[in-house]
Amino acid sequence: MIKKLMGCLCAASLAMVLAPALALADEANEQVFYIGTAANAGLDTGYNETNEFSRDDWHFGWNLGQFIISGYTSETESAQGYPVFLKTTDDQIRLTFRLDQNLDALNGNENLKVNADTDGYNQHFGIDRTDFGRGALIIRQTNYQNATGEPQIYTNYLEGIEQGAETEVVFLEEGNYEVQLDYEVRNDPRKVGPVSLVPEYANYKIDFYFEVRNGNCMVFPFDLVTHSELTNEAYAPNGFYLDLAKSRYLNINIKKELLAAGSNGLVEDTRFNGPARDGDEYTEEGIYTITASNPSTGQETVKKIYVGNDPVLKCYAVTGLPIETINARLAEGDAISDEGMLITPEQTPIAAPEVEEPEDKGFPIVLVALLAAAALVIIVALLLNRRRKRPALSEETAQLEAKTDPKLLSNGEEDEK
Repeated sequence: MIKKLMGCLCAASLAMVLAPALALADEANEQVFYIGTAANAGLDTGYNETNEFSRDDWHFGWNLGQFIISGYTSETESAQGYPVFLKTTDDQIRLTFRLDQNLDALNGNENLKVNADTDGYNQHFGIDRTDFGRGALIIRQTNYQNATGEPQIYTNYLEGIEQGAETEVVFLEEGNYEVQLDYEVRNDPRKVGPVSLVPEYANYKIDFYFEVRNGNCMVFPFDLVTHSELTNEAYAPNGFYLDLAKSRYLNINIKKELLAAGSNGLVEDTRFNGPARDGDEYTEEGIYTITASNPSTGQETVKKIYVGNDPVLKCYAVTGLPIETINARLAEGDAISDEGMLITPEQTPIAAPEVEEPEDKGFPIVLVALLAAAALVIIVALLLNRRRKRPALSEETAQLEAKTDPKLLSNGEEDEK
């Protein structure tokens, strides 16, 4: 019992020691991006100015805090130079903020603190005068349809944050984001005891822009009847529809081709060669080439789907062989299976046409049999005839053995007469 208890205590101690290390390892492996820098926004300008800190600025040499983006797979840059965060299926991209300062003693100076801006407004987001409190966090998203939503404003944001802690702001889906933290700083260089004489104020902001995109480059065609996913070069006799899996920023193009009558090639259907949308359905016969491209990654995916009942088109979609090759193989005797594959049938003997042969050429089997039977009868007859003659021959043989001359017998008889 004591040994078991000691073992449990050792395991618990080991877990307590390893837990922080494992947590740090997970954090080290997680993708993080520090974003946003502070700027002097003037005073009562709606936080619309962006001025670098001079040496005389109260904010020179220290930061209020740090915004962090994490949970993404990779990061790239847009054509305009903005960061683009790419997510995959299991990613949860989030925006957090870490407060690095004591709001009542900024940079260790008790005369410098974050003030409650009771009459603040924001020119860029169109937010009229309101009580911003001690810091106002504003977030606005523009979706894939380029529809810009209403700005979400969190007033008195800094008041409820613990210094040194990383506080979650929001989870991020695909879209374009504008973020701005507005705060007012009060400087009391002239204080007599608790009384502040002629305090000074300045407005500051941390603002940034970024984009979130789906990192894959996939388009998912589904069978219209079975609703099963179709792979590349699949056969969908009843048609298919497209599912973009909420990848809103992919460029999807679809081209339809038909088999030209009496030709060994495909003819493009000019009515079908252009962009496609999520949920579009296609039921007309032909070969459909779906091309998905991701502007953020430069990747491209191509899928071909066959719709209809033409075996040649089905074989073309499944095997990828040129139409000319398929037709040549069919002319040589090959066939197309139900799965669209070219198969070579087993060789079967072809019956020769019946031809009446002349009577003097060859002997029919029946005639040979009759001749054999006749010969057998003749042989049997000869054997029987030989047996009948055998006694006479025996008598003559006996006389010879007795050495009696037939002629002497006859001469004696004549003498007696």
